[in-house]
Amino acid sequence: MNAKIKWSIVIILSALLGWYFLIKQSDYIISFKAKTATGTISQGVQEWAFNQNRVGKETVAILEKKEYEQLKLEFSKGDRKVEYNWEINAINDSTSEVSIGIKELGHSFYNRLTAPFIETPFKKEQIARVTDFKNGLEQHLKAFKVKVEGEGSSKSDYVAYIKLTSIMSEKAQTMISNDGYITGYLQKNNIKIIGKPYVEVTNWNRDKETLEFNYCFPVSKQAIQVPDAKVKFKAIPSIKGLKATYYGNFRTSDRAWFALIDYAKRNQINLENRVLENFLANPFNGGNELEWETKIIIPFASK
Repeated sequence: MNAKIKWSIVIILSALLGWYFLIKQSDYIISFKAKTATGTISQGVQEWAFNQNRVGKETVAILEKKEYEQLKLEFSKGDRKVEYNWEINAINDSTSEVSIGIKELGHSFYNRLTAPFIETPFKKEQIARVTDFKNGLEQHLKAFKVKVEGEGSSKSDYVAYIKLTSIMSEKAQTMISNDGYITGYLQKNNIKIIGKPYVEVTNWNRDKETLEFNYCFPVSKQAIQVPDAKVKFKAIPSIKGLKATYYGNFRTSDRAWFALIDYAKRNQINLENRVLENFLANPFNGGNELEWETKIIIPFASK
């Protein structure tokens, strides 16, 4: 081996070692695949982090968030801080790939030196932590089903409705807490409900994960509209967009929204930040939640 080749090898190795110890953002990377949409995983990570805070063993903060594709968390206890950079990418219609870059502040050099070769406490802790999340996610995925149906349209309807706002995770609870008001109004004024209820999301802020929506019940156009501070009447027009059917508890019907968003990105389809849900089952009747059916459509963005 001549001197030129030796020096080339030295330079390449030096560059790799410099990158690994000085530039690389993480001490250790764990990757896995999950048969669900990116948003479902992102929501799961945030709920998992919240539960870690609630348990109280560590403090967990969300440092950065980029829609449903990236999350940066910081776990802290005393002087110890560990960062988790989650990158979530849809790879096909049913599967997402997750990569978690992990960095322990103040101990990176030792962790990077030992992680490829030794089962250190740091490495064991990270594997156990990510495994705990993955097991919880897999259990959650058994609780619902989503069928993406592609392009289609919804029917028009006439409804009585009440305008509400909430964060995404509290949408169903907000509906339940206001159900008595609107159904009580309809009953008191002898207005018959003639169809299944809707949620018409008029503004979905994906970054803040907040919703503005109308909780609606189909009624006759000829119904006598007694003035009320909250209950109003309107027509819901037919809309064209991407459709899906969701089977499961209404609390997590947004799992179908995430599937439609991933489908739209893969197929270069622009969608509005609105959603229409039509709940075909009555949760107050109980039964198998996997048989509770919801029709969902997200409208195409205006050209």
